Amino acid sequence: MWLLPVLFVLLLISGTAFAYLMGAVSVFAFLLAGKAQFLSVMPQRIFAQLDVFAFMAMPLFILTAEIMTRAGVTRSLIDFALSIVGRLRGGLGHVNILTSVFFAGISGSAIADSAALSRTFVPEMEERGYDRYYAGAITAASSMIGPIIPPSIIMIIYGGLTGASVAALFTAGVIPGVLLALSLMALNAVIARVRNHPGGPSPDLPRFWPSLLRAAPALLLPVVILGSLVLGLATPTEGSAVAVLFALIAGQFYTGLSRGMILDALEATARLTGTIFIILAAISILGFLAGQLGWSEALAGWVASFGLTGTKYLFFLLCIFLVAGMFMDTPVALTLLIPLFAPQALEQGINPTHLGIVLCFNLCVGLITPPLGKCLVVVSALTNLNYWRLAYTALPFVAVQVLLLFALAYWPELCLWLPRLAGFSVD
Repeated sequence: MWLLPVLFVLLLISGTAFAYLMGAVSVFAFLLAGKAQFLSVMPQRIFAQLDVFAFMAMPLFILTAEIMTRAGVTRSLIDFALSIVGRLRGGLGHVNILTSVFFAGISGSAIADSAALSRTFVPEMEERGYDRYYAGAITAASSMIGPIIPPSIIMIIYGGLTGASVAALFTAGVIPGVLLALSLMALNAVIARVRNHPGGPSPDLPRFWPSLLRAAPALLLPVVILGSLVLGLATPTEGSAVAVLFALIAGQFYTGLSRGMILDALEATARLTGTIFIILAAISILGFLAGQLGWSEALAGWVASFGLTGTKYLFFLLCIFLVAGMFMDTPVALTLLIPLFAPQALEQGINPTHLGIVLCFNLCVGLITPPLGKCLVVVSALTNLNYWRLAYTALPFVAVQVLLLFALAYWPELCLWLPRLAGFSVD
């Protein structure tokens, strides 16, 4: 079995797509373990893994984001954020973060956020006197708000894997997302004062009420989604369908949606959804073998040997997921690690909703952490910034996010208060 990690590393270095890599390693593992006869049930196993009602919401939320992005919503959100915080010292940094908060309610993806905003903010901040690497770093760091504030693709994946309520997860993500934005804005304010970043009144700033009117359809989208879930009017899947309808209507309010734009959005949705689902399928094969060989029980015994329980076990998981997030895509890490570690966490009394928020937040930190921080890669590629210098500049933001992560883990009420208030059973 020692050949498995060797094969994994060789395929990874060769640039093989992760789904094919995991599929090849999984099939090879069956052969080495003498379980080749079980390969015949793999189609059934794959369909069982993907036949989860919560997963139906994923492509619809992705489609919503694709439609709204093509409708030209970004500029209206930036103008509204400028009208609120643009007059403060370091105002464009605050605007960058606040726009990510607004954009999070549409995209649900940190990668989409960083790609949509980096080309706008980095040149504009540089033109206004900011260091271009600082502009890139704050853009990458604030994009992590995307998967935390609902709707969130990774929370849907977590809910599908563990059976946790996606509606409760969406509601629980609001306060951590807002705390993350406030923490980043506080750090930006300190750095702006130390580096004497520009700020103050400016005649070219957008006026509040006209910019609010322009941004209203985009701002209402997360309210419609979360409101329908909290009031019990719709399941997450039904809410995602409502979100698509709302996006189509809102798209006409902005630039108008042509037939070609809608077809492009559908094509992009199919590509991204197919990528996620084929990864889920490939990892489900290895998960089946892990059950056959008792890997989960062995892992539970190994963890038990450390004598870690409750909060100590949760902090142990944070360290593992923090390292995993540095090297793996967030959906990949979730589907690979959640089946291994979540059962033991739930057996020790850790709340599934709290666990989901903390681990999703944890993995997202890896998006701006070298060596493979994907948001850093996106910002670097789109703005021609040196990757390693950009990563170095982002380290203070990483430190703030890690501190907030441990605060969320230590005080579960930061995640659970709002779902309880909304009437979800999270005890």
